[in-house]
Amino acid sequence: MPEAASAPAARARIGDSEFDRDTAVTRREPGVYDTGLSAGWTIINAVNGGYLLAVLGRALGDALPHPDPFTITAHYLTASRPGPAVVRTEVVRTGRTLSTGQASLFQYDDEGREVERIRVLASYGDLDALPDDVRTSAKPPAIPPIERCFGPDDAPAPVPGSSAIADRLMLKLDPDTLGWALGQPSGRGEMRAWFGLADGRDADPLSLLLAVDALPPTAFELGLSGWVPTVELTVHVRCRPAPGPLRVSITTRNLAGGFLEEDAEVWDSDDRLVAQSRQLARARLG
Repeated sequence: MPEAASAPAARARIGDSEFDRDTAVTRREPGVYDTGLSAGWTIINAVNGGYLLAVLGRALGDALPHPDPFTITAHYLTASRPGPAVVRTEVVRTGRTLSTGQASLFQYDDEGREVERIRVLASYGDLDALPDDVRTSAKPPAIPPIERCFGPDDAPAPVPGSSAIADRLMLKLDPDTLGWALGQPSGRGEMRAWFGLADGRDADPLSLLLAVDALPPTAFELGLSGWVPTVELTVHVRCRPAPGPLRVSITTRNLAGGFLEEDAEVWDSDDRLVAQSRQLARARLG
């Protein structure tokens, strides 16, 4: 069993936390939801892709007859901004164990034209109805205890524009993947960390959509600087996470033509693989 992080004095609960409020959607009519993208989940002034996925995931959870995302694939079309947005959903198919839907998030540009920001296709089911049988060769990542890992508060100075989301996360990075922060990147495309929400809210399937995209990009350890915008992100949620901090491991094996992949695994406090993802991202070279 991994060591747990020290809990905040008053822990937020699932359904009553900043994450829940900032991903909330209001049904205007069947298939149409109003929402507001919070500036609190930005990285260098860009709205985090995992947070956006959770917003659309919440809308689909209301539109579909099943409660939990099993697989969700997002294509990021244009850069989202903090502020009002509209999510439009469509039920594609419903079945006994799975239902499938699609959703798009729209905002208005400076000229008042509606612009699609992100488009999602997802299948939902009931994680609590899954059998207990597990046959796996996957192993939890070897990450030092939390007290031997480092977070944003340990940095000598914050990265301009990057502190908003950091204030909302409990993020402690494995020292072996922190060479970039010291000007000595390892050259390995690896990033590992303990992850949670700063207000102590336990993880659920929706927050797993955030967890897979909340660490610094592996490109930093490859010696690249600047942020790495996501082109496409697919997440598989495998089971409902147990209470306690998560461990997230992300690897990149191939950077070519200005694009790289990031493969993520998320493990819970019971040593279960609760989510996996792969994303294609653009690496800004030079």
